[in-house]
Amino acid sequence: MKVVLLENVKNIGNKGDVVEVKDGYGRNFLIKTKKGVIGNKENIALAEKEKIAEIKRIEEERQEAIALAKKIDETEITITERAGEDGKLFGSVTSKDITEILEKEKGIKVDKRKVELEMPIRNVGRIEVKIKTYQGIIGNLTVVVKGEA
Repeated sequence: MKVVLLENVKNIGNKGDVVEVKDGYGRNFLIKTKKGVIGNKENIALAEKEKIAEIKRIEEERQEAIALAKKIDETEITITERAGEDGKLFGSVTSKDITEILEKEKGIKVDKRKVELEMPIRNVGRIEVKIKTYQGIIGNLTVVVKGEA
């Protein structure tokens, strides 16, 4: 029996796949629990259209992420914090601070969890911060930390 899967099923296939399963498993489990529909011509054609649309959507997201990464590469932000004479900050600059200033000054909205800071910035200087925009796509933001007395 051919079944078009409506969601990922372990050891069977992924959403949109047309799989061949035993009649009982298809009728009594996949179709009954709405994890799949009968694999007739209409359902197979519909599944293929949805797969193509999904691939296009993913590619558009990827292209937007590449454009955002290029914009981040060209961006430099300045953060002024209180610091001692030796250049150490009294506080620290966190990924949350970076994303807030990036959105406020440059209009670039990024989730703070996408900012890859191993530890908060605690010294004055110029730092390259990596920001993940998509799987495998990273933009390098230049952060200039200035101290004030």
